[in-house]
Amino acid sequence: MRGGRSFPAIPLLTGLMLLAWPFLIGFGLTHNSLHWLLPLMALLVCRLRQARHNAGPMRFVVQSVALAGIALCTASYLLKAHQWLLLYPVVVNLVMLAVFGGSLWTAMPLVERLARLRDPQLPPEGVRYTRNVTRVWCGFFIVNGSVALFTVIHGDMRLWTLWNGMIAYILMGTLMATEWLVRQRVIKKSEAHD
Repeated sequence: MRGGRSFPAIPLLTGLMLLAWPFLIGFGLTHNSLHWLLPLMALLVCRLRQARHNAGPMRFVVQSVALAGIALCTASYLLKAHQWLLLYPVVVNLVMLAVFGGSLWTAMPLVERLARLRDPQLPPEGVRYTRNVTRVWCGFFIVNGSVALFTVIHGDMRLWTLWNGMIAYILMGTLMATEWLVRQRVIKKSEAHD
């Protein structure tokens, strides 16, 4: 990582690992072993180190999620209890809610910061829109995190894996696609008024 440059495979590997988290947990439980957590922890440590070199509004999110993963892997390994790993989706939603929700109390919410990376001269309509989008994402994280917690408490691994490994991703993708479509309409409407 000379000169602040990062190895691009690490974000890709850790991103894929985080997407596959429910299935990795299922694999570990099926094989009744937690030794496979060590490579996951190593990837998370690499992700944490790499995030230090990144700038931008998502840096804190990446660092927090990596730290949460490391803490839960460590607790599961030391306590020999997989239940800690099941809380990872809940913790990720809490981190995202804290970051997105906390940004609503600042002059520039997180979604606006991200939007200004593409369009530094964001019009007032865009500023209002990004604040509303930030609120929508906060609502999503509350609902998704609550359901994820319910799946942990309920104790049914099939339900936990179904929600956290598939349904939550489908809902997130649907929300992203819907937001993109709405944003295009807002942009066209704004351009028509200019």
